Amino acid sequence: MARLQGRTAVITGAASGIGRAAANLFAAEGASLVIADRADALSETADEVAKAGGKVVALKGDAGDEAFVQSLVAKAQSEFGGLDVFWANAGISGGFLPLHEATPDYWAEILRVNLIGAFLGVKHASAAMIPNGRGSIICTASVAGIRSGAGGAAYSASKAGVISLVQTACNELYGTGVRVNAIAPGLIETGMTKPIFDGARARGTEDKIGQLNPLTRYGVPMEIANAGLFLASDESSYVNGQTIAVDGGLSTSHPVVRKKR
Repeated sequence: MARLQGRTAVITGAASGIGRAAANLFAAEGASLVIADRADALSETADEVAKAGGKVVALKGDAGDEAFVQSLVAKAQSEFGGLDVFWANAGISGGFLPLHEATPDYWAEILRVNLIGAFLGVKHASAAMIPNGRGSIICTASVAGIRSGAGGAAYSASKAGVISLVQTACNELYGTGVRVNAIAPGLIETGMTKPIFDGARARGTEDKIGQLNPLTRYGVPMEIANAGLFLASDESSYVNGQTIAVDGGLSTSHPVVRKKR
């Protein structure tokens, strides 16, 4: 415990799922938190953290909006005296809309939240961290960004962009001491994946969820949060520009059942 003692972390997409698990874990490890989401359930996460004795400020807003991201960094500095960790976790899936049914507006919104939101986190968090000569920025990517077979076209492209972003950003931040990494979750039971799980349970096939990966199961948010804790802590002090897949081994092959057109 206390691996983040005395540090301040911003976590977006904290109303549920991975973000909520990360907020509770980081606070338990000693971090003071600024958490964000556009969902009302953000207050529930803040209550959980506070009841457990953690320090937390919750700001409701859009992680793809530059002014809001700036306000998160500013709040961390004014409320807790600095910024040590920024986890750009907020994202949307867009479902599995077929390529030929998608519109430019549909693509633009997914890219705005998933990719531009991550860029804004890197941009403004790093500016606050550079004067201190250290900091950890984490972006939530996806195994869908590694290769085909784990998401729709727009979502997959946005997450591939996140993977590229951490590689280019860590090089732009050469010599600053600020690290930028990503986590690529596999199939995790969250609000985003709820339709998949609800459908399987309705069909009585819940036991088959996750069967395509070598561990033959799905993951839970805390398993992603634990990877985030590693990247946020000094235990990962020599890890930079990397994407860590936490997916039960799915990304080793991405097997899929193909449908004929």
